[in-house]
Amino acid sequence: MPHRAPPHAHDQLALWVALVLIVIWGGNFTLQKYLFDLITPGGFLWARYLIMPVCALLLMRWRFGRWLPPLPRQDVLHMAWLGFIGHSLHVGLVSYGVHWSTAFSSAVILACGPIFTLLILRIQGLERLTGAQLLGVALAFGGVLIFLSDKLLGGNWRAGGGDLVLLVSAGLFSWYTVAVKPVMQEHGPVLTMGYATLLGGLPVMLLSLPAGMDANWAALEVWDWVGLFWSVLVSAFIGWLAWGWINNVRGVARTAPLMYLMPPMAGLFAWALSGEHYTWIKIAGAGVTLLGVALAQYAGQIKWRMR
Repeated sequence: MPHRAPPHAHDQLALWVALVLIVIWGGNFTLQKYLFDLITPGGFLWARYLIMPVCALLLMRWRFGRWLPPLPRQDVLHMAWLGFIGHSLHVGLVSYGVHWSTAFSSAVILACGPIFTLLILRIQGLERLTGAQLLGVALAFGGVLIFLSDKLLGGNWRAGGGDLVLLVSAGLFSWYTVAVKPVMQEHGPVLTMGYATLLGGLPVMLLSLPAGMDANWAALEVWDWVGLFWSVLVSAFIGWLAWGWINNVRGVARTAPLMYLMPPMAGLFAWALSGEHYTWIKIAGAGVTLLGVALAQYAGQIKWRMR
């Protein structure tokens, strides 16, 4: 019988923090759609990448005592490329995908990320897929097709196109997740996140500058500003720092399944706050998709534990 490590001293606290984060992230889909209607996705991206680089600089100053800790030129270029994939492309596509699609659909489609991670690892020869995992991949993509069918057959090309954009962005984030791991192991998460945010956010800020200038900022009320800073600082910046701490305390294998709570939470917020409704086909497609993702992600681990 395999030896089981004793729980971390902060294990219970990490679980509660993780559950709070799932609620925050689930609600953030509806919050972002509301903000996009006020300032457009481009205006939101411009504001986000005015705020987050400042947070990254402050974090590095606090952690290392310097605004820009020195790094070899090759490593800086590598982090710039990772930042371009993770921030410029992924976050940019997610923002427009969420705007074109719905809150619940966005959460379900982005939950397919682990599927792409497995496929990337397989292509790179870093992991072999079992028959059960391949079945999970097929189920997940079949579920996505079911999920999209009511939109595409009904001619709702904007929402269906938004879901496809989100699917591409999920693949980009999976590539980023695999590529950034050795960099984090060498330089640590704070330095990697700091430089990637700075260098990857700069192109987004410049490209979204016209949208930021055209946005009707004067129309935002106090609670709109609170929502904007909540989405950028709490949900995005602090949220991912906290998620890294949770993974360190509880381990990725015990924490990752909690992410499957996010689509139902996003659906609940969208139903309660924006009146979003769901057909049985959509609910069935979401269920098949999440089942396939779970099977693909954990079938290999289950097989290994049974040996």
